[in-house]
Amino acid sequence: MTTSTAAPLSSGPSAVSRGGVILCVALIVLVVALLAGPRYGAILLIGLGFGLTLEGFRFGFTGPWRRMILERDASGLIAQFICIAIVAVAAFPLLAANGAELKGAHAPIGIAMIGGAFLFGAAMQIVLGCGSGTLVNAGSGNVIGAVALPFFAIGSFAGAYHLTWWTDLGSLPVLAMSGTRGLLITLAGLAALAVLALMFGTKGSHRLPARIWGAVLVLAVLAILHLVVAGQPWGVVYGLGLWVAKGVVAAGGDLSGSTFWAAPANAAQVEASLLTDVTSLTNLGLIGGAALMTWWRAGFFSALPRLPVRAWVAVVIAGLMLGYTSRLAFGCNIGAFFSGIGTGSLHGWVWFVAAFAGSWLGIRLRPMLGLEARR
Repeated sequence: MTTSTAAPLSSGPSAVSRGGVILCVALIVLVVALLAGPRYGAILLIGLGFGLTLEGFRFGFTGPWRRMILERDASGLIAQFICIAIVAVAAFPLLAANGAELKGAHAPIGIAMIGGAFLFGAAMQIVLGCGSGTLVNAGSGNVIGAVALPFFAIGSFAGAYHLTWWTDLGSLPVLAMSGTRGLLITLAGLAALAVLALMFGTKGSHRLPARIWGAVLVLAVLAILHLVVAGQPWGVVYGLGLWVAKGVVAAGGDLSGSTFWAAPANAAQVEASLLTDVTSLTNLGLIGGAALMTWWRAGFFSALPRLPVRAWVAVVIAGLMLGYTSRLAFGCNIGAFFSGIGTGSLHGWVWFVAAFAGSWLGIRLRPMLGLEARR
C-alpha cells in the first residue's frame, strides 16, 4: 500500500501568512497607482476582483457551454445571459451619456470574424479554457492552462499582425445598437436565448444555485466598474498579444510590416509602460486573483496530468489557435460575447452562434486527441 506525502487540501495557509499576502497585494496595487496613476491602480484591483470571483465561485464560460452540449444543463448558460443583461442595463445609458469618454466593444461582422469565432470555440473546448478561463486556469495551477497561455499570447500577436489581410476578405461596417431601443432589443434577445436554452435543457437545469447567483452579481458589478474606470469594456486578447509585441521589439524586431502593430495607437502602446495598458493590467489581475484564491484555500497541489504526447501537442496548437482566431474574431468570450453583446455590438451575437457551433466540434475532438476517455 502506498501513502501520499502531499499536504491535505484542507490545510490552508495560516492567518499570519494570509495577512502578509493581503498586505503585499495592497502594496502592489499602491505601487501601480503611484507609478502609473490611481486609475491604473484601480484597474489592477478590478482585474484581481475578476480573478478572485471566477476562481472563488468556480464560474467560467467554457464549462457551461460544455455542460449544455453534453448534459443539456442550461443553468450556466442562462447565468451568463443574466450577467450580460445586468451589464447591458448599466452600459447602454452610460455609453449614451458619455460617448466621448466611454466606448463599447464594437467590431464588424466578416468572413474571418465568423470563421475565427468558430475555430476559437473548438480550441477553447480542447484546453477547457477561453480567454479569461486560460488566465484563471494558469493562475490556479492548472498545468494545461499554464502550457496553453504563452502560445495563446503568441497566437494573439500573430493574429493581430495579419489582421488586415483577413479583414480584407470581406466584412460589414461596424453595426451596434444604442439607446433605449437598443437596450430593449438586447434584453429581448438574451431572454430569447434563455428560453431556447430552457427548451433544450433538462428539467430543473434552470435553477441557479446561490454560488452562481453570487458570481453573476459580482462579475456584473466588476464589469460595469471596469467600463467606468477604464473607459472601455472588459477584454482579454489585446493584452496578451501586446506582451509578445513588446518582447519582439525588445529583442530588436521590427513591427513596421504590420498594419495593426504599426498603427500609431498600438505602436505607442508597445513603447509605453505595461502599467498603462488596461487589458494587460486586468489580465495580470486575473492571473493573480486566481492564484491568490487557490493559495488561500489550500495552496498549490496540482499534479502533472498523465497525457499522451499527442495531447500536449494538441494543447500547444490549441493555445496558438485561441490567440490567432480570437484576433480575427475581435475578441474571445469576454471581449466579443460578454462585452460585445453587453455594449450593443451585433458582432457579439454572431460570435456566440459561431463559437458555440465550434465548441460542439472541440468537445468531440478531445477524446481523439487523448485529452479524455472516448464517449
